[in-house]
Amino acid sequence: MGVNLVEVEDTGSIVPEPDWESLFSDVLEVSAAGEHWRRVTTELRDRALMAPGNAHALQRLVVTYVLYDRSLREVAEHGAVTKPKRGNARAIARTSPHFAAMREMGSDAAILEAEFGLSPRRRSAATKAERKKTVVRASDEFTKKKGAG
Repeated sequence: MGVNLVEVEDTGSIVPEPDWESLFSDVLEVSAAGEHWRRVTTELRDRALMAPGNAHALQRLVVTYVLYDRSLREVAEHGAVTKPKRGNARAIARTSPHFAAMREMGSDAAILEAEFGLSPRRRSAATKAERKKTVVRASDEFTKKKGAG
């Protein structure tokens, strides 16, 4: 089952924007995904780094941002450590699974940002691929290899 895609005008229709409503049920997360998409794709388009083959990686990056923010809200509200259960003498405080997820999403986002040249450190390394033009010279006629014979 594929994801419904809609075109986003400001990305030059190079990569259609995913249908965030099919991926997220929260209205605020759908809105945040759209904002992340526009910000990232606009930068990549302006730097001539966006290509149709990057569609799924771009989607993964945006989903990573949204899931990071979701985990961050939980950690901000409940803390990075879960409290031991009351009444259980053997219970101990543990790292929140939301904190672990947040760290994992942060790491995933950093890797994808580096791949796209979005992080400041990687920006100069990400350049569009240049197509080398073949220059035809008059001397080429004489330097071409003739068939064996």
